[in-house]
Amino acid sequence: MAKNLKHIGLSLGADICWPIAYETLFEALTKDGLKVSGKTLDFAVERITIEPFSLQQPVKYDVVIDRLTHWYSTSREWIKKAILIDDLYVYNNPWSLQSNEKHTSYAAMLRLGLPVPETWMLPPKAYDPSDDLEATLTKYARMFNLDEIGDKIGYPLFMKPYHGGGWKGVTKIDNANELHRAYDASGTEVMNLQAAVLPHDFFVRNVGLGPQIRHVNYDPGAPLHDRYRQDINFLSAEDQQTLKDMTLTINAFFGWEFNSCEALRRDGIWQPIDFANACPDSQVTSIHYHFPWLIKANLRWSLYCAATDRQMHKNMEWAPFFKIADSDRSPRQKLTEYAKIAHKRFETEEFRKFCKNQLSDLDELAYDFFGSEKLRDAIRQKVQALFPTHEHEEFTELFWDRIQLWRDQEGRHGDKEGF
Repeated sequence: MAKNLKHIGLSLGADICWPIAYETLFEALTKDGLKVSGKTLDFAVERITIEPFSLQQPVKYDVVIDRLTHWYSTSREWIKKAILIDDLYVYNNPWSLQSNEKHTSYAAMLRLGLPVPETWMLPPKAYDPSDDLEATLTKYARMFNLDEIGDKIGYPLFMKPYHGGGWKGVTKIDNANELHRAYDASGTEVMNLQAAVLPHDFFVRNVGLGPQIRHVNYDPGAPLHDRYRQDINFLSAEDQQTLKDMTLTINAFFGWEFNSCEALRRDGIWQPIDFANACPDSQVTSIHYHFPWLIKANLRWSLYCAATDRQMHKNMEWAPFFKIADSDRSPRQKLTEYAKIAHKRFETEEFRKFCKNQLSDLDELAYDFFGSEKLRDAIRQKVQALFPTHEHEEFTELFWDRIQLWRDQEGRHGDKEGF
């Protein structure tokens, strides 16, 4: 029986609410095992500890849901070792996550023909001392005219760190004086300048988890708890398909199974502006109404990967994408072909069958759980960790009410096509 036990590990940081929701539904969904390919598989989930490890130390997990690789080195190196030696499956290829920052993602998608706004990179304004720095800059660094670059890109534009993350260091710039001030204040950061997509009529954050995509109307100027809007059915079928194909293409290209892609629509054209967000926000205090979708998507994909012994794509395998990029197809035809590669890599139809056949109880279990006191307490715990005492009750009830709205609008109907 032991060989039929699948272990899923949660590699966590300050996470509170989503692990509680995931673990509770995991236990309910797998308590009697899942019958897959004629045999019953049992499942266990546990939180992974951080401690010294031998490179030859066996890893018992089949799948790891990772929330640390993008910033915590010890866990990232343990995961790399486990993939190489123990054939671990983990969300998001750690080598790609470490090396392919936002700047690289812009270049890659431009290569595929996506309408990324005009983007430049600037050398840093200041430097930390190093042995060869002065000789290198003296020989090869060239003076440049920042005003000319600003004029070429056009105003308004955005300055943002080339590696990005959490809107840190992002500045909207409307003229040359503001550009100089922002550059002077950037210090040792290497910065991208990117043309603003203004005006636009939609700002959508597309969250992908395996082949599952959620389109969220997004307001970056709102307080954190209001940025993810609660709108549903706000996009046409054509726009949904375009954004789905775009998100799947980006995620499959980089080996990021859990990633969000931001795109703005101007004059009917969707322009991706920020799509290197592997391991995006999962907290109820941010995504609230969309929190149940994320938990269900996480359960489905992790159980599928464990049950089917899904193998990681350790290499990026970009050649098939470039072959399409170099063809004489139209941009939309290319995007459709890229998405076909993504569907193949994410095993979309096999996954859909698994969800329908093995996880048919999830909709009902989730509907009940997201109306439970255990969920309300998980919300309260996260609110208590982030908000001042006098706001605990107010925001606990706010996020609870938004999830009840999801239960009424979406949860009670379930997911008819498996996901």
